[in-house]
Amino acid sequence: MLQSVDLTDYMIINPIKVKEDVNLRDAMKSIIKNKVSGVCVVNDYDVLVGVLSEMDCLAAILNATYNDIGVGLVNEYMIKEVVVAHPHDDIVDIAQDMLLKKHRRRPVIEEGILIGLVTCRQLLAAVDKFNS
Repeated sequence: MLQSVDLTDYMIINPIKVKEDVNLRDAMKSIIKNKVSGVCVVNDYDVLVGVLSEMDCLAAILNATYNDIGVGLVNEYMIKEVVVAHPHDDIVDIAQDMLLKKHRRRPVIEEGILIGLVTCRQLLAAVDKFNS
């Protein structure tokens, strides 16, 4: 059983993020370089404005290739309606909601600013740590 249910004990501090106005190809390079399945998208004040996944990038690249157009900027492809968590949310509640909504990641914000990220991998690691 988990020893703590507080999200701050499991979240990634300073998650990989990109600005909303960067070229999608640069965001893809960040995803590849950091070996993550997606990134948080922020504005100039580190306010979360969206999430960009590998799947979003793949769809954009295929669309650009098929239509013989450039890929454009991150804000054209990111998911803008993002469900967020807060630092002291219950990790079990977050896990259940992520399963229900089929989300792989949940940005953590405090006073509107991105401070962390929890992913399925962190949730699995937390369970594994306390079940061994």
